Amino acid sequence: MVVETSRPAAQVARELGVGEQTLRNLVSKYRQVHSEDEPAVELDLDERAQLEELKRQARELKMENEFLKNVRRTLLRINSDR
Repeated sequence: MVVETSRPAAQVARELGVGEQTLRNLVSKYRQVHSEDEPAVELDLDERAQLEELKRQARELKMENEFLKNVRRTLLRINSDR
């Protein structure tokens, strides 16, 4: 959401319920990995749209995974403190 819409990380972090710094770190890593993200073959408009949709879904799934890992760590920490 930060990369595609250029919305501020703080706003997106609040909406997703994740830490702002965590989201900034994820965006930074994403930008490093995808800095030269250009298809090597010519794609027609439908293929390009499908590719972009799949990339968007992959980004969302990665963010959800990171969020769930953080929740799991927090819950385990809470349970171990009891």
